[in-house]
Amino acid sequence: MLKKIIAITLSLAFLTVPVYAEPPAIDAKSYILMEASTGTILSENNSEEPLPPASVTKIMTLLLIYDSVDQGKIKWDDMVTVSEHAASMGGSQIFLEPNEQQSVETLTKSIAIASANDAAVAMAEFIAGSEEGFVSMMNEKAQELGMKNTTFVNACGLDAEGHKMSAKDIALMSRELITKYPDIKKYTTTWQDTITHTTSKGTTEFGLTNTNKLIKWYKDATGLKTGSTSEALYCLSGTAERDGMELIAVVMAAPDPKVRFQTTMKLLDYGFANYRLQSGKAAGEIVGKVPVYKGMLDYVDGAVASPVNIVTPKENKAELTSKTELVENINAPVKKGDKIGEIIYYTNNKEIARANIIANEDVEKANLTKNISRLLQFWLS
Repeated sequence: MLKKIIAITLSLAFLTVPVYAEPPAIDAKSYILMEASTGTILSENNSEEPLPPASVTKIMTLLLIYDSVDQGKIKWDDMVTVSEHAASMGGSQIFLEPNEQQSVETLTKSIAIASANDAAVAMAEFIAGSEEGFVSMMNEKAQELGMKNTTFVNACGLDAEGHKMSAKDIALMSRELITKYPDIKKYTTTWQDTITHTTSKGTTEFGLTNTNKLIKWYKDATGLKTGSTSEALYCLSGTAERDGMELIAVVMAAPDPKVRFQTTMKLLDYGFANYRLQSGKAAGEIVGKVPVYKGMLDYVDGAVASPVNIVTPKENKAELTSKTELVENINAPVKKGDKIGEIIYYTNNKEIARANIIANEDVEKANLTKNISRLLQFWLS
């Protein structure tokens, strides 16, 4: 008989854990503080109101660039020819000229460091054929990530009617970018760099300076993206990592640039001071074995299917504990990845998460030779 196992898997995304200290006073219309690996919300206010996001929009542009490289649609050394439309962008820019060519890597670096509108639109056109086509991709990706209060109208974040995002949605796309493509941090932590313009006028160097002063002012900052326009005021998705925990602090519509950074640092300080990240067993770790009935093997190892991270208040000093529940036995054939149990995590004897335990290898049905061998062993014993 199979021991019954309740197939409950606790989703850790977007949990809100108890607050053990008052969050700081934040001078902004909307904010959210999220732990990156789990999506746990540590503090928020008015986080679902759609507001103009300014250049924080470019987090989605960067995400789609990295997706396109990851999927083999483009390569970092591909050359992009700049259109009249891309070159005409105002605001933050690297002053690209029509028909100028730059590599995907150079344009991506310019977006991440200097928030270049012209580079963002050039990449949008390169990936999707037009900025409009790329905007459709942005909105599709937003739906895929559960960004319920987002509408993109352009690829760079310049003020446009209907172009809005919520602080929570910004945190969601920030989380996707930094957890799926951590290499972005080589740009988002760079303070200054240079690129080279080669046009009909000759070759010149152009300096890039990061718009995100957080990486100069805040210990362990990892990024991510600033934004400011007359409608959006001052926005920031700020990220930092300390003691194995990475936080995302999103501030929208702060009254001035200094307040934007101050409030973000207050949120990050609050998160690191009051919470910690505890990790369960690693994916693939063997945690037990289950007898296989009429199989080529007598047992199959059970491996943890997926890692579990838990955000807990530091005041709660209880360590993460676990127990395994495995089926009593299983009939062959067994396929690698079949669920054969669960690992259950606790703090203070309270269940807080589960993860599946899966078969670590295939086990075929026993053949005639194997069955005869087993029968002989039984008689001899």
